[in-house]
Amino acid sequence: MSGSISSSTVDSIAIGNFDGMHIGHRALFERLTESGGVCVIEHYRATLTPHIYRGKYISLPLFFYDFDSIQELSPEDFVVKLKTGFPDLRKIVVGCDFRFGFGRRGDVKLLQDIFDGTVETVEEVSRNGLPVHSRYIRELVTAAKLEEAAVMLGRPYEVWGRVIRGQGIGAGSIVPTLNLNTGRFLLPREGVYATKTCINGECFRSVSFVGHRNTTDGSFAVESHVVGHELPDMAGREVSIRWLGFLRENRRFDSISELKEQIERDIEAL
Repeated sequence: MSGSISSSTVDSIAIGNFDGMHIGHRALFERLTESGGVCVIEHYRATLTPHIYRGKYISLPLFFYDFDSIQELSPEDFVVKLKTGFPDLRKIVVGCDFRFGFGRRGDVKLLQDIFDGTVETVEEVSRNGLPVHSRYIRELVTAAKLEEAAVMLGRPYEVWGRVIRGQGIGAGSIVPTLNLNTGRFLLPREGVYATKTCINGECFRSVSFVGHRNTTDGSFAVESHVVGHELPDMAGREVSIRWLGFLRENRRFDSISELKEQIERDIEAL
């Protein structure tokens, strides 16, 4: 368990996996006190906002429990662990479908029975007739339905990555791009997208590509061209891409010049 402040000062927590940090999650966070914290059950399936990237979207401290280390605890032992880790804990906030303890035996009613403080449940949040869940957002992102994903997230879908060296031909022969290693982040399907690329908190219009570079070396890449700005050497620095909308499918071009002409049309389409 880790957090930016001591867990001994936290008097309320929201519990969940919180992949996506979407509007349903924020409904839980809004019920916390000023001395509240977010207890993340990290089971490494998170791909929308893996691990500490959740902290990009909330000012409250995050505390992590590794799912593998607690999955065999009984519901009662799990509550004891919480009270030990958060000695001043007076309030727990969970979703109405919250389950806990070995075999998911514990539910909200049991939590209310065995926790000697307040348990507050938050009803399911829906948008456009669908419940807001991380699994639906993952499906929307994968299908490049980014506007619909943004409705559930309450913001554009954002991927963070560290800039790596690319092929070395973009700046001279095509357009300069930032090539990113995006780690565990879920990516939309192959294609070209209208995006914003954010560097040190400042966001710029950009065209981004995800997929196999069929016209050149055939390797998989995530690349972003920042429109109208010359950037210094960014290798090793962390930036983010906000995915706004799908522009076109990935395809192979007969020449580099043909590819460049298409990218220029992509920029005009922003």
